[in-house]
Amino acid sequence: MIVAGCDVGSLTAKAVIMEEENIISQAVVLAKTRPSESAGDVMEKALKKAGLSRGDIRFAVGTGYGKDQVSFVQRVESEISCHAKGAWWNRPAVRTVIDIGGQDAKAIQLDDKGKVVRYIYNDKCASGTGRFLEVMAEAMEVDLEKMGDIGKQAKERITISNQCVIFAETEVVSLINEGKDVSAIINALHRAMAGRVVSLARSIGVETDVVMTGGVAKNSGVFDALADCLNLPVNHLDGIDPQINGAVGAALFAREYA
Repeated sequence: MIVAGCDVGSLTAKAVIMEEENIISQAVVLAKTRPSESAGDVMEKALKKAGLSRGDIRFAVGTGYGKDQVSFVQRVESEISCHAKGAWWNRPAVRTVIDIGGQDAKAIQLDDKGKVVRYIYNDKCASGTGRFLEVMAEAMEVDLEKMGDIGKQAKERITISNQCVIFAETEVVSLINEGKDVSAIINALHRAMAGRVVSLARSIGVETDVVMTGGVAKNSGVFDALADCLNLPVNHLDGIDPQINGAVGAALFAREYA
């Protein structure tokens, strides 16, 4: 039985195709203006990788910000449910999922059966999201994907005091003009971002095992800063791209409904 999950976010769209318990194909594309087009593009990419057609998919579930505009799914599920399901399937010991995406951040608490106990998310402010890092990378003219490695080279510990993206960008420019090393500034940004997300997570309670998901989990600087702020170990998902976790959860729901 072949099923699929499609997670259409504001910045990227993700698709996962599963056969029984195995992920046989996955894809990530930059989102277009119309969520329906993003969904179509990412699913076609995943199908092509697997050598399949849409007719081979027995059931598909959509999730994410654009889920209601995905025409080829039979059902939709919330992002919270899908991220929880994907993380628990991958790592059954998980009790707290921290997901940082392009334009939102979520904290989800699970019970020992993988059910959502409580959750909270921030989708009103860019601080604590991937967009925060994108703006700062542009301001410093550095490669977004290299920020994690650059930040680890910091020799000086400085602080970014502003949480607002606009004011933080101004602060970063001022620090550059003062001659502060870019690596130290990036390290400070990672810690500021982690502090914001940890405050969010602590408002519902943080229990171990903690897993970080979402595209920002690929940034080792933010990942390490999150663990430092929590004063707890933070784990990666085992063997999968953290960015596709929501689509994995959607595919798992599809298996149940098929």
